[in-house]
Amino acid sequence: MELLNLELIGWLISIVSGIALALGMLIVGAHCARVGVREYVTKRVLEDAVLFIIWMMGLAGGIGLLQTKAWSRPVVELFCWTLMVLLVMSSWSNLRAAPRPRNMRALQLALFVMPVVVFCIATIVTLRSETAFRLLSG
Repeated sequence: MELLNLELIGWLISIVSGIALALGMLIVGAHCARVGVREYVTKRVLEDAVLFIIWMMGLAGGIGLLQTKAWSRPVVELFCWTLMVLLVMSSWSNLRAAPRPRNMRALQLALFVMPVVVFCIATIVTLRSETAFRLLSG
């Protein structure tokens, strides 16, 4: 069952990953430019490195899908699973940190998180389809 076009998945994941990487580099550059922020940045080096690797994995997988490489299917699927888990964990943490009543914050998070999770699930189902296996077979 193919829900999405593989080329669409490749383009979306490549563009979003590229934007995330560019924004991440801009934010790190802005933090490093400020005085007294180096300590904060050095404490977050491991977290930022992991996020960088995840977004690089998404970019590589998206480009691999566009070039119909066999290795791109497991890379994109791993990226989608990782993205869903991190997004849900981050949203839950954000919701718990919000002051009561949390109804509006929960609605805002749901409106952001749900489309991403639905896209990731549709991507995983599409990547496991027979069409994807045939197109992306090595």
